[in-house]
Amino acid sequence: MANMAQLTRRQSSRELGRQRSYDRMELRELHSRLLSQESQPGHSLTWSPGNYGSLNPAFKEESSSLLSEEAEGKDLVVGKDGKKDGKAVAITVDKAGGPSDKDGKKQKKEFKAEPPDEAFQDTEGEERESWDSKLTFLLATIGYAVGLGNVWRFPYLAQKNGGGAFLIPYFIMLAIEGMPMFFLELAIGQRLRKGAVGVWSQVSPYLAGVGIASAVVSFNVALYYNTIISWCMLYFVRSFQDPLPWSECPPARGGNGTNQECEISSATQYFWYRETLDISTDINTPRNFNLQIGAALIVAWFLVYLCLAKGLASSPKLVYVTALFPYCVLILFFIRGVTLEGMSDGIIHLFSPKWEKLQDPVVWLEAGTQIFFSLGLGFGGLIAFASYNPVNNNCARDAIIVSLTNCTTSLFAGIVIFAVIGFKAHLTHKECLQHQDNKTLLMLFNTTELEHSPPVGSLITYWINNTKHTMSMPDIRICNLQEELDNTASGPGLAFIIFTEAINQFTFAPFWAILFFSMLFTLGIDSQFGTLEGVVTSITDMKIFPNMRKEVLTGILCSMCAVLSMMFAHGAGNYVFVLFDQFSGNVPLLIIAFCEVFGVAYIYGLSRFAEDIQLMTGKRPHIYWMFCWKYLSPIAMIIILTASFIKIFTEGSSYPKWDSVHGVAVDEEWPNWALILAMFLVLIAVFWIPLIAITRALGIVIMHKEEPAWFPANELRDFHGIVRHEPTAAERVLFGFREDGTEGVFFPTKPGGGRDDDDDDDDEHLR
Repeated sequence: MANMAQLTRRQSSRELGRQRSYDRMELRELHSRLLSQESQPGHSLTWSPGNYGSLNPAFKEESSSLLSEEAEGKDLVVGKDGKKDGKAVAITVDKAGGPSDKDGKKQKKEFKAEPPDEAFQDTEGEERESWDSKLTFLLATIGYAVGLGNVWRFPYLAQKNGGGAFLIPYFIMLAIEGMPMFFLELAIGQRLRKGAVGVWSQVSPYLAGVGIASAVVSFNVALYYNTIISWCMLYFVRSFQDPLPWSECPPARGGNGTNQECEISSATQYFWYRETLDISTDINTPRNFNLQIGAALIVAWFLVYLCLAKGLASSPKLVYVTALFPYCVLILFFIRGVTLEGMSDGIIHLFSPKWEKLQDPVVWLEAGTQIFFSLGLGFGGLIAFASYNPVNNNCARDAIIVSLTNCTTSLFAGIVIFAVIGFKAHLTHKECLQHQDNKTLLMLFNTTELEHSPPVGSLITYWINNTKHTMSMPDIRICNLQEELDNTASGPGLAFIIFTEAINQFTFAPFWAILFFSMLFTLGIDSQFGTLEGVVTSITDMKIFPNMRKEVLTGILCSMCAVLSMMFAHGAGNYVFVLFDQFSGNVPLLIIAFCEVFGVAYIYGLSRFAEDIQLMTGKRPHIYWMFCWKYLSPIAMIIILTASFIKIFTEGSSYPKWDSVHGVAVDEEWPNWALILAMFLVLIAVFWIPLIAITRALGIVIMHKEEPAWFPANELRDFHGIVRHEPTAAERVLFGFREDGTEGVFFPTKPGGGRDDDDDDDDEHLR
């Protein structure tokens, strides 16, 4: 009975939709004929309730001559805001100078349309959330895209993979993969006005699994990402101590003697591995539960709940703070960094090009991977954010602004990080020179500065008084500035070890530590908002709990995540964190993004998608965007995915195990049970994609089709003055666009993604 009632309601909605379309056509015709009796020279066009219907002289064909000269060259815009001082005022749009009212004041032409009834609301009886301003959306999207990876991964990858030469593959991947996919997710979310699950089930019922996969990946990533936020909170709290607790080695436990583990490593490494993580010897032998990390995780999840309970769209002040604060801190660190001794060495080391690195395919792989994940593609968060936008928002401009802002932030953060690392390396090198055996070096190499020191024990040849001598390389201290600059790391190693060690050398070190870890906290929690918002929106659109309020659903989700995240709060928790970081996002997100671009370009229809963008922005997307969606982006993702598999199977996978005896982190192979867990993390996300498609093909419906969200296609077409697009010669050749609506170079297909032709009268212009 429930299914029959749902079918009846949907059929009624479709019939009403068609009837509304006919009604709108009649109303537009009437509006074009309605004129006031005062439409004479010297009078403005006004609306008079007394001149309605047959009483209006415009119903006579000859009355069209009543148009005054003053109204020539102007269009009548019918809007609900055409009032002034309580009186009705018709706004006229001057084609040369813009809209003007009765007093001649210029007014901005704005598009406004309201859903006709509840059948076109986002959910039954409720309207979808919306951003309070364009600035809030941009800041929220920038905060989501700009995350910890911009600060602690990009600088490491740049100096490791060729310095300035790395920027070439980096920006090429941005152009062919990053920006096109960012644009696609914003546009499809704004057009279909749902979360990831709702969007891809509407693109095609066979692609409904893509949305579920996005939600699962977002959940897995959010689960371990909040662990980073908890670490930042712990360091932030400890930063109020003077001196900083990681600035010197503590005494041995019991108070007698020196701490051997700290002495053979460093104060910052000891504080990170022992005081903070209390790390175990390997992943198979977890130590006792870490109470401080467990408490920090609970607080972190509670903060996330408070921020997401009412929705980001209704919390603009929070968005302003979390998005802008990291930039303020980066600027302060930049000002401090350029005044430090040795900062130029670090910046030069970062951007010095090593052109031979461009021949290494791994460099291109890591550039594409960094672009992909730094923009937050495939999580569903961008789709959710875009669904809260106005229907006529310029999503193309937003994609370019946010993408370039993200990459510019990475470059700026790299300069700041390596200015400080250059300062640290300069101090270390200066101290080393005081203990270097210059006499032996001059005897063996005739210099005290070696670019590369020979391995200890290797045979070396040197000359004394024209006499050749041979000896084994002695174990002497050799100072090398370049080796100190190369001594960097990515991820937590950069933030909690190397950078904190540099901060120790600052004047007023606690102040800078407070700024740094508060910046990391806001960077992390801003990205966490977008990641978890994708999960919440997807669950809401799936209507698993149709009567549950969003704040209740968010509370249950955060509570469940807080309990599960306790797996990161024991001695081996950091190793489990690395496992999640390596496997829960990388491969699944690449597969999801490939399915997204394939679904839009080959199932939904590239021509149809281009017309949707034209309706929303007033302009068709450039042929470059369409070429990327059709060819370049899918090919780039296939290559990256294939190369990732090859790298895993040829080089294997390992994790950094802390060796407390030698005070270093060494690579250790994953045990079998960890590899099984890694495979589970990948499969639990991506298996939904083939599962939904196969069951749908067999006639088994797991995901019921949703009603389309309201989209005023006809009003937007009238507002922008859009006429039917004739395929250009380039579009015919490259994409196979045809007059009958089919497309495809080799196998012409009718776009539509499996949607019924009578689903939505707003799509009639595409058929």
